Amino acid sequence: MTEIYSTDTDSGTLSVFEDANGTVRKIATIRVGNAPRGSVRFTSDGRGFVSNTSTNTVSEIDGLTHEEIRRIEVGNGPRGLFIVGNEKYLLVSNSGSDSLSIVDLAIGKEVHQVPSGRDPRHMAVLNGFAYVSLWGEGNIAKFDIKSLGNDDVDGVKLVSTIKLAPEAFPYSLNIDESRNIALIACNAVHSIPVIDLETDTVCAHIPVRASGVRAIAFSNDKKYAVATLERDNSVAVINMDTFEVTRYIDAGPAPRGIVTNPDNGAMYIAAFSRSTIARHDMPDWGSHGVTIINADSDVLSDQDSKVEMSSVKSGFGPCSVSLFDPASARAARKNLEEQLNYHSL
Repeated sequence: MTEIYSTDTDSGTLSVFEDANGTVRKIATIRVGNAPRGSVRFTSDGRGFVSNTSTNTVSEIDGLTHEEIRRIEVGNGPRGLFIVGNEKYLLVSNSGSDSLSIVDLAIGKEVHQVPSGRDPRHMAVLNGFAYVSLWGEGNIAKFDIKSLGNDDVDGVKLVSTIKLAPEAFPYSLNIDESRNIALIACNAVHSIPVIDLETDTVCAHIPVRASGVRAIAFSNDKKYAVATLERDNSVAVINMDTFEVTRYIDAGPAPRGIVTNPDNGAMYIAAFSRSTIARHDMPDWGSHGVTIINADSDVLSDQDSKVEMSSVKSGFGPCSVSLFDPASARAARKNLEEQLNYHSL
């Protein structure tokens, strides 16, 4: 059974939902620090981490008990996170410190900071490299993080800067590994830049009808990308073979974060807007919630196909969503405990 986490910026909480055979309901609220931002990142055994932007900390939670465990001090204005180095380290982009923190997860402490460029936001990781959106520069910073596999935190270094445009304001990115490309969600332009990760250059721009792109997810078959358009209250569906938008779908007020359920293809979207938008054809449709879109690639490709949608209430100001598999985490934790008991004999 999949759990969905909503990062509720204005409430200082995480809302936890479960999706049981297509029925989504709220099951828990976890208090964290002030102004949590970005997706919750989980280790395989269920330790979760989320940035508290206003308190310069990262909250560690237990995904199996829905409790906050501790807070870890990092740089100023933490935003994006990624677990790396065989789950030994956490990368944290500090928007106020213009740096990338490296946290040792065994001791729950920051052990190194690397300059990143101005105002880093969210990131993606592939093949030993971390790609970080630089909101304040209109660029993507590329870090070599392979040294973390050998526990060498000092070896993490900025190796290149991929230029977009000063006015682009890149917020996040997502990587299509099969095509070796990254799609960049830029807040201030009417297009989505595509980066060729072989050459670290922009190879295409995908036009969209509004600015305010915040996040990008892929359909499970990777035929389509879906981008949230915050200022348009919609998502753009993009054919990944042609880089053309096939349709726009209503997505709730001010959609930001988006994630795809690998089991059933459902898409969960954080409806961030602080104002309420009423819809006569959908009960309880408004801000402070998670929008669920049930659509496979056939529906995504057909402009006239009806899309099944619903909405559930979260805390105030949800900015991101993430997925957690408690059954898998429970099994991984049990296996780890058995190994520790064996070695202690």
